[in-house]
Amino acid sequence: METGSPDDAGTATAAQPVWTGLPPGLLRIRRLLLTVWLGLAAVAAGVLPGLFAGPAWAAFALLPLAALAWGRVLVERNWRSWRYAERADDLLITRGVLWRKETVVPYGRMQLVEVTSGPVERSFGLASVQLHTAAAATDATIPGLDPAEAERLRDRLTELGEARSAGL
Repeated sequence: METGSPDDAGTATAAQPVWTGLPPGLLRIRRLLLTVWLGLAAVAAGVLPGLFAGPAWAAFALLPLAALAWGRVLVERNWRSWRYAERADDLLITRGVLWRKETVVPYGRMQLVEVTSGPVERSFGLASVQLHTAAAATDATIPGLDPAEAERLRDRLTELGEARSAGL
């Protein structure tokens, strides 16, 4: 899922990189987890007070349900904010709705590229790519990719990293 202006015509320049968004599987996982946890909270907030304090207190179940409705909107906005772009000398990762964060990882500074997939990610056919550099504060993770894309990105970044660090 590539985004950009029609002027890009499939080419990336230093001024206008070609951004790639995350697949919708990550949005489905996040919505499912939100629904499960807030659904359980709604049951607990409605059933327990309803049994012990009276039926009127069961209305507290509406609070987690309202949070669920608002949370689904926020989860989708956050998912849409994640993008990455491969440029000639570095990888750009941007995310965030209120506070935008852009991470630039030069290929020559990468020490390790990992592809990970937990049990929930595997059940949805997704994987994450994590980049490690010499800087301890580098937060370079791209979550929720298709496993084939994650492996392609890992191989490409490793190849570019080895080529760029050869001169160091």
